[in-house]
Amino acid sequence: MPTWLTEAEFEVLTAACDRTVPATAHGPGAVAAGVPDYIDGLLGAFTVDPPRIWARGPTSGRFGGEAAFASFHPLSPLDELAWRMRIEGSQGRPEAEFNGPVIGLQERYRSALAALGADFCAASSEVQDARLAAVDGFGQLLFHHCCEGLYGAPEYGGNREASAWAAIDFAGDVQPRGWTDAEVTEP
Repeated sequence: MPTWLTEAEFEVLTAACDRTVPATAHGPGAVAAGVPDYIDGLLGAFTVDPPRIWARGPTSGRFGGEAAFASFHPLSPLDELAWRMRIEGSQGRPEAEFNGPVIGLQERYRSALAALGADFCAASSEVQDARLAAVDGFGQLLFHHCCEGLYGAPEYGGNREASAWAAIDFAGDVQPRGWTDAEVTEP
């Protein structure tokens, strides 16, 4: 069940993610890696407390140490204001539009998913590509978030079971051990 998007929007997002980064023989695609969950979690970051913005640390527990990434830092008032503006936008509130209106990620995604159409999931790949290209700037935004969801820490909702890291032979965050000089310099 989606965090912020409706079920119908989440289905369209899933199809758009699959079209943007499909699975290959070399690794998982966006859908298998949980990217739609990552994007929905980002859009709904403020539906939980603390918001899912910054995972705690310094260690994830994958290579020793505490599994601190599993919980999130509370935000300072300024951080919350900045992230709410980025995610929610100004929403027509005069006190938030002192520098002009801000369209947040929630509105960008909601508008773009509606523009792709309710029949997007059933459309041919050519039609899906054309629709993704026709929604101004959305293809680039979606690709950016697909990359974040694929290669970010799994605690944010994507990179399910570190599958994208495994596909590129990346161990991921290795704290508290760190990388040796040989691991950094040798091919």
